[in-house]
Amino acid sequence: MRPRWLSGLAAHAVLLGYSLLVLFPIVLVFQNSFKDQMAIFAEPLRPPTPETFSLEGYRTLFEVANFPRYFLNSLTVTVASLFLIVFLGAMAGFALAEYRFRLNTFLSLYLALGIMVPIRLGTVGLLRLMAAWHMVNTLTALVLVYTAMGLPLSIFVLSRFFAQLPPDFKDAARVDGASEYRVFWMVLPLVRPALGTVAAISMIPIWNDLWFPLILAPSDRTKTIVLGAQVFLGQFLNDWQAVLAALSLAMIPAVLLYLVFSKQLIRGLTAGAVK
Repeated sequence: MRPRWLSGLAAHAVLLGYSLLVLFPIVLVFQNSFKDQMAIFAEPLRPPTPETFSLEGYRTLFEVANFPRYFLNSLTVTVASLFLIVFLGAMAGFALAEYRFRLNTFLSLYLALGIMVPIRLGTVGLLRLMAAWHMVNTLTALVLVYTAMGLPLSIFVLSRFFAQLPPDFKDAARVDGASEYRVFWMVLPLVRPALGTVAAISMIPIWNDLWFPLILAPSDRTKTIVLGAQVFLGQFLNDWQAVLAALSLAMIPAVLLYLVFSKQLIRGLTAGAVK
């Protein structure tokens, strides 16, 4: 019989190997952002040395390109979208889990379809709608689209968590005269792991998206950080120092979000798996 420690060692070896595989391109991009153009192609796997070290890519971002505005645009769109996804998803999830009405199950299934159907299939319709509302080349258009994109998953996850809460706490609050809004705010901290999970899962597709910024907000005033990085990619000449520097800075918010919500994310995924 195989010893238990040997099985654990094999599992940790597989996880460690997968972690290294995932981290390798991230480390490669980050270290090459501090090298000159020739060294990037001559020795891409070698860390920067005093001879190859260069901050030209970062200097280009802040002196030539309008990178601070791109970064602020991405941050604004992401924060606003996440707030609406989490807040509206929590309210809808609470309503579906707490109140039983004739179309409750049908509405839950209808919202779940949004997880399976990619929102990009409706790009032409969204573009026409935003043009009719005179919202093309505005950050508001991106916020509305990303909110619609993230709400189905948010409602699905949060409604399952709200349904698992014991009814005694909510009933006691109602007996004491609390309104339904008050009950909602009282039980909201109890699903904090689910809120962190929804925020972490929804943030990455929004921050890294290139499709909708390119179609709905391509102007220099509304470009996001990922779309702004395309400025340095040309048909015949690419400024790889600036591209790698932009991608390195674009990783920072995602890493910080994971560090902030890592405990809530793990708890939320574990609780969801157990339930």
